[in-house]
Amino acid sequence: MNWINDKLFILPINTYIDPYKPVENAIITHAHADHAKPGHKNVLATKETIDIMKLRYGVNCAESFQVLDYNEKLIIDEVEITLYPAGHILGSAQVLVEYKGEKINFTGDFKTTYDTTCENFEKVECDILVTEATFGLPIFKHPHPKFEIEKLFRSLNFFPKRPHLIGVYALGKAQRLIKLIRDYGYDKTIFIHGSLEKICEYYEYSKINLGKLSKTSFKNNNVFKGNIILAPPSALRSKWSRQFSDPIISHASGWMSIKQRAKQSLVELPLIISDHADWNELTQNILDSEANKVFITHGRHEGLETWCKQREIAAFPLALSHRSEEGNE
Repeated sequence: MNWINDKLFILPINTYIDPYKPVENAIITHAHADHAKPGHKNVLATKETIDIMKLRYGVNCAESFQVLDYNEKLIIDEVEITLYPAGHILGSAQVLVEYKGEKINFTGDFKTTYDTTCENFEKVECDILVTEATFGLPIFKHPHPKFEIEKLFRSLNFFPKRPHLIGVYALGKAQRLIKLIRDYGYDKTIFIHGSLEKICEYYEYSKINLGKLSKTSFKNNNVFKGNIILAPPSALRSKWSRQFSDPIISHASGWMSIKQRAKQSLVELPLIISDHADWNELTQNILDSEANKVFITHGRHEGLETWCKQREIAAFPLALSHRSEEGNE
């Protein structure tokens, strides 16, 4: 990677991928806050990522924006850039960069599990793969989401008078969980914390039907009995959550497979639903990419490093600074 450095800076075109501070030129893989920062001069991304950045940071969060559709090639000074679906959230993209006959693919955050709220992951062949590894250990093997949704409905049936308060990230996880619940056949109103409203409206605008949603209001707390309420994880431990009468506290996250983590967060109903690739998805994508060299970012690298080297694939850690927890579940 002698023309792209460890800051994901593409030297020939003076462009960064997901820079953590304002730069002149930025390619943004998706709109989670640990990847999409305001203040860049020029931003290249999918339409949905740009729309959500403007929704979160304001329409002037960058000086100029350029939309690049999936599978459309952009050539800048002999460097070819193509975005492919990453399957993480709405608008998320892998970034394939080609220069002087070498192909480097940056997965960004990704999953290969089927998801009706975003473009699903596409395999990309390359010479060098830069892969996320949020769940880069063999212990992480996510169950099928339908099993977790069935767990939620068993609880609703067993506790028909208790509100079910579920922690979800505002962007991506909230909308995916709502759609999974709807696909199960649930057509009642789902209540949402006010911080989820704008993004849910954007998903609806993008023709992703979420059904009837209602922002929480505490004029009549009886309305929440036996119903589903979604809120950001931080709200589960706030004064806001204490307004519900005898709620079942839940959290939808890949980290819920770690029982101690769920226990420490006082989660009574852990739902193991992740928007990141698990161990099997990570390793399968390395094989599918046919890369001869792998750089591992954004998680635990040791397991994947060993796995690659056992298969005679060169593998190295690539530490990326300033990554937060948002979306990392």
